[in-house]
Amino acid sequence: MSSRATTALPAPQGIPTRVIGNAAIAVLVFLSGFVMVEPAPSDLLLCVVAIMWASCGLTFTRSMLPLIVLLALYCAGGLLSFTQLQAFQKPITYMATTIFLAISSIFFCAVVQTDTARRMRVIEKSYVLAAVLCSIAGILGYFGAIPHADLFTLYERAKGAFKDPNVFGPFVVLPLVVLARAILTQPIHRSGWAILASVILFLGLFLSFSRAAWGLAVLAMLIMTLLVFATEPRSSKRLRMLAALVAAIMAVAFLLAIAISIPAVQELVVQRVKLVQDYDASRLGRFERHIIGFFLIQEHPFGVGPFQFGLSLGEDEHNMWLKGFTVYGWLGGFSYIALVIWTLVIATPLVVRKRPWTPFLQCVYAVYVGHLMIHNVIDNDHWRHLFLIYGLLWGAYAVERSPVRYRIRRGTDALSSSLVKSPSSRLVFGPVALPRAH
Repeated sequence: MSSRATTALPAPQGIPTRVIGNAAIAVLVFLSGFVMVEPAPSDLLLCVVAIMWASCGLTFTRSMLPLIVLLALYCAGGLLSFTQLQAFQKPITYMATTIFLAISSIFFCAVVQTDTARRMRVIEKSYVLAAVLCSIAGILGYFGAIPHADLFTLYERAKGAFKDPNVFGPFVVLPLVVLARAILTQPIHRSGWAILASVILFLGLFLSFSRAAWGLAVLAMLIMTLLVFATEPRSSKRLRMLAALVAAIMAVAFLLAIAISIPAVQELVVQRVKLVQDYDASRLGRFERHIIGFFLIQEHPFGVGPFQFGLSLGEDEHNMWLKGFTVYGWLGGFSYIALVIWTLVIATPLVVRKRPWTPFLQCVYAVYVGHLMIHNVIDNDHWRHLFLIYGLLWGAYAVERSPVRYRIRRGTDALSSSLVKSPSSRLVFGPVALPRAH
């Protein structure tokens, strides 16, 4: 029997775990743009993904410790407020959502430490796609151009796939800032899709008629533009940015003129552009509730629990700082203030460093600072994109603090120092493979 040469068959190739992980992140971020019920589908999926990822090796570093501890104290304060309650059904759902969101922030912080540049891009693109689709739904719903248009509007305002226009509006600000930055820094012939998506997001933001979202967009755009100019060393590129900025302002003015020419839109714009509405300054209005709440929290160190402030005074707090104390007690309120201060301290230096993800991080930082401003007039302890922002900022910080990057940076500094001391020395470098940022 003749022997025949046999060739080894190639081993079957499965889907790389990196691809599966990035796909899971993309789905989670995308679903955060569709929140009509709580807990939202993204919250429930997050629990499954986080448990599976943790069993496969989710990494928690020392740099994440402040975020984890402060969010844990924040949630613990909310649970302690249950001692002030008599009915628990709705408050339990409320606190469960808060815990889901805290977990999401820690999860995103952990996963972006590995394969940072690619995962930042995945998050950025998924967020932009979700915002564009949500805005299209809101715009079409506002003009009654789709069946069941009332699902995407509330009080004659676009709300997309959210429960409230005041959540939908701020949600689209980050992708709008991301696209605006791309238009500012890229040649115009490469910005076609960015311009189209920006127009859609702008219209969705405008039709939400959310004053907080409008103010957030203006402030975030201003901060982003200043960061881009401050970190761009070439004067020629700065001039091109200025030209693009002037063109963008003219385009926005043109779009606003068209929108306001519609009678129904014009009437609502006139109503919403008032700096102080009747429900702000009236008896037990927003501002008076803030004053009452300030004295209330001094008498209730454990808080009063979810929904109790609104049941007593007719409306919710509409102030994130106040709500931190009424719903989460002194423990949660002070923990959140500490988290805000700590986040600003660790994130501010990151926006001027040259990293592949710095452009996206500059937009995230600009929108985060804007959120701190609108904390004064709106409740956002259940805004999923805000907890995502916390995760991204702390994840970028954890990457910078990782031992691998520290050794690379320290070695580079030592090399630069030796070159300064010995300018006549000659060094020959071959290709060097640096490890990915962890």
